[in-house]
Amino acid sequence: MGTRGGGLHPDVERELFSAECLAVRVEEVGRTLAAELSGKRPLLLGVLRGAFVFTADLARALEPVPEGTEVGFLRASSYGAGTESSGQVRVDVSPPDVRGRHVVLVEDIVDTGRTLAVLVARLRAEGAESVTTCTLLDKAARRVVDVRVDHSCFACPDEFVVGYGLDFDERYRTLPYIGVLKPAAYSGLSSD
Repeated sequence: MGTRGGGLHPDVERELFSAECLAVRVEEVGRTLAAELSGKRPLLLGVLRGAFVFTADLARALEPVPEGTEVGFLRASSYGAGTESSGQVRVDVSPPDVRGRHVVLVEDIVDTGRTLAVLVARLRAEGAESVTTCTLLDKAARRVVDVRVDHSCFACPDEFVVGYGLDFDERYRTLPYIGVLKPAAYSGLSSD
């Protein structure tokens, strides 16, 4: 299958970001966030399911760890089994109590900006002291909502990518790299 021992998964056209490249960049962003959040008792809030790997690695990369750092998750989606955002954001799991907290909202990918905008507004409405946005991939070419991305690891081309937590129809999340999915792997499916 070519996922860990070398080579690409057969459904992946090409690798965009290697496991090594991801590790280096996540560590850089983690150190930057740690400095910004020093003394603020931050709450890293990962968006499930795509950001679970990134959130875990980012939490470990916070160095030095700000006192009182906590990690939580919420679930939001706008894709379903399609390859493009449906435009409808669904939040399935409420975040932990964010009142008075400095929240770092951790996303796997920001494309249209709809999900990020809805989540930031919700966290602010629920009393977060501040909301800092952090995404692994920023696909700015697809943006339809004007949202601020405070920290981005990588600019992403307008292609369908998988790996390092990102999926297509719940597959490919465990790939250690981020790669472009071959169109044949998702052809015949209609976008939602």
